[in-house]
Amino acid sequence: MSAIAETAHRGQARRSMRIDGWRWGGRIFLVFMLLYTALPMVWMLSTSIKSGFAAMQFPPQLWPDQPTLASYQKLLDPQNSVGQDFLRFFWNSLFVSTTTTILSVIVAVPAAYAFSRFTFPGRNFLFFAVLLRNMFPAVIFLVPLFILMRAIGLVNTHGSLVLTYLTFGLPLAIWLLKGFYDNIPVQLEQAARIDGATRFQAFVLIVMPLSAPGIIATAIYSFIGAWNEYIYAYTFLSKNEQLTLPVGIQRFFSENTTDFPGLMAASFMMSVPVVVLFLVLQRYFVRALTEGAVKH
Repeated sequence: MSAIAETAHRGQARRSMRIDGWRWGGRIFLVFMLLYTALPMVWMLSTSIKSGFAAMQFPPQLWPDQPTLASYQKLLDPQNSVGQDFLRFFWNSLFVSTTTTILSVIVAVPAAYAFSRFTFPGRNFLFFAVLLRNMFPAVIFLVPLFILMRAIGLVNTHGSLVLTYLTFGLPLAIWLLKGFYDNIPVQLEQAARIDGATRFQAFVLIVMPLSAPGIIATAIYSFIGAWNEYIYAYTFLSKNEQLTLPVGIQRFFSENTTDFPGLMAASFMMSVPVVVLFLVLQRYFVRALTEGAVKH
């Protein structure tokens, strides 16, 4: 009996060592990924508080000896041309991203609910047809969409970007919300209908509050996609007063020199709203992804 017990103990110890090895391997991998994603942000912040000379010196310094906020002061000062342009680009991006987000949620919520709750001819075909667009790279649609926007007079307007971003963002938004609605028991709506509520009232009072994490995740996805987009904004907009941030920060490049501290300061400030938005709402985003992926 003692030999059997000793053998079992050794087997358990080996299994425990294997589990601990996987745990430590996972921790090391997470630390590596954290450094991999954080170091570019740290370097961007470091360069943004350097002078122009310090940013070009070799070997480079991770942290400057004399940090300065001159680049940020120039960007946020509406009295100089750089500050005026940056603030205009910032508000343009905020307007386009916010409008795209609101319209995306307004359209995706009822569309996803219809795909989840109703049965109609061609339902599955239409649902997968909506996702079909995501099989192709965005650049394929660049010329056709430009011709379309020029035909309807939307070139050099923010409306062209909003419509384009909706075209690309809605398929995933509908798919994400449909998976979430599928996991909300239909019996809750039926109980509300028995109590006298209409289908619309049951949707607004029962389904909408329960689907709040999915709606928030859809809003985050739509906002980030519109905020970071470059190719279509570069193609559709040519007037300086209409440019968004991804295109507008090109003004820090010139033929003879590049203002690297100003470029990094603008890039850092451009990334702040997205990072803050995700950090504040990340629990809703993660919950929506897991709820939409697992059948209850």
